[in-house]
Amino acid sequence: MIPYKDMSKRVLLPAVLGLIIASAYAGFRFYHYQQAEKTTPTPVVETDNNKTKGNRLIEAARITGVPRPEFSLPDINGRLRSINEWDGKVIALNFWATWCPPCLEEIPEFVLLQAKYQADGLQFIGIALQQPAPVRQFVKEHGMNYPALVGETEVIKLAEAYGNHIGALPYTVIIDRNGLVAYVKPGPLSREQAESVITSLL
Repeated sequence: MIPYKDMSKRVLLPAVLGLIIASAYAGFRFYHYQQAEKTTPTPVVETDNNKTKGNRLIEAARITGVPRPEFSLPDINGRLRSINEWDGKVIALNFWATWCPPCLEEIPEFVLLQAKYQADGLQFIGIALQQPAPVRQFVKEHGMNYPALVGETEVIKLAEAYGNHIGALPYTVIIDRNGLVAYVKPGPLSREQAESVITSLL
């Protein structure tokens, strides 16, 4: 015979375990629902020569054709850099982070484009959403041949000023020689896409 207390434990234990498992499963499903909501691709509007593509407008597209927002940010060595340094050039601003896999995939392509078109007036500028140390290490290891600026709250605000209200990374903005935003791309930008826009502006 099993004492009452032991029987209660045997009856209650499976019930409690069942409740824990059910709760854990519900939490798991809710987490994945939230992640799906976050990662479901938003219809992207790419702006090329002021023509929009896609199913609906997003904030990023509204900034094309307008003067670039001015800004200054520190580089990886703590030197304050202003976008005005590159007046008269075609500027490609790339918002990224070392913890962002799609960002890291496109950077080698940007390095090649910078080398290819630098003499023609192209200037890539990487704007990293993080502290200088990991960015400095990445730049050293991967031979980035264009400036890397850094910041946290300031970079978030700057990205929003450039139309990134959905918090996308990577996020690339191409500015023409007159300082007007010519092209905006939330998410990864292929070398072919970037080169097509850049060469049309050089």
